[in-house]
Amino acid sequence: MRIGIIGTGNIAKYLLENINKNGKLEGNVAALFGRNEKAGQLLAKQYNTDFFTDFNSFINSEVDIVVEAATIDVTIQYIKEVLESKKDVIISSIGAFNDIEFLREMKEMAQLHSKHIYLPSGAIGGLDLLQSANSLNGLKEVSITTRKSPESLGLEGVSEEQLLFDGSALDAIEKFPQNMNVALLLSIAGIGAEKTRVRVLVDPTIERNTHTIEADGDFGTMHLTIENNPMPDNPKTSYLAALSILSTLQNKDRSISIGS
Repeated sequence: MRIGIIGTGNIAKYLLENINKNGKLEGNVAALFGRNEKAGQLLAKQYNTDFFTDFNSFINSEVDIVVEAATIDVTIQYIKEVLESKKDVIISSIGAFNDIEFLREMKEMAQLHSKHIYLPSGAIGGLDLLQSANSLNGLKEVSITTRKSPESLGLEGVSEEQLLFDGSALDAIEKFPQNMNVALLLSIAGIGAEKTRVRVLVDPTIERNTHTIEADGDFGTMHLTIENNPMPDNPKTSYLAALSILSTLQNKDRSISIGS
């Protein structure tokens, strides 16, 4: 498997370290694309890969699958071209699909070119359960309460716990576009962004970002809490989010699939 990565930040470096250097995957990162020429060239030299600042050159290089590890805007700008180039794609910036019409369009594009869009589980779990529970539209309620440190939310001067948001996943991703990928992913797996309830709290006493997912339906009830360690070099990114991308790559072509 030859992998192309869009982005030159912490997740790109993590994947390069574990794939090209530590051999945690049968394949290699063959190409990087980004706007930060200094960072890209440094990573390319360190991990023996090619770096491109021109997207056409990147997407026409010999890569089989593209990992987006950049931003929502970058995803919206390039995912269509990735699919048109007949490449599978792994999306980390799930917030790009806050626009339901854009999500529908990309689904159709993937089907047209017989390609696949992978949405890693990121910083949360329980997605298989929600999809199974809703297979006959039997999922009634889904909510997620996210508790984060001021550092992970880019806030300063917070001395006590505060409720920052209480509303739908649709509104949450607009208010916290860099922090609410989990809410949108949960809504895609479950009952939709308008019906999924989201609460966001900032808490200066915690060291781990915490997500508590609750669901109710014909299947019964679910209560799941995940306490995530941040990536060592970036407190705004969950370590589990990076692990979920690596896991998606590792399991992509395996003969046995676990979960729905």
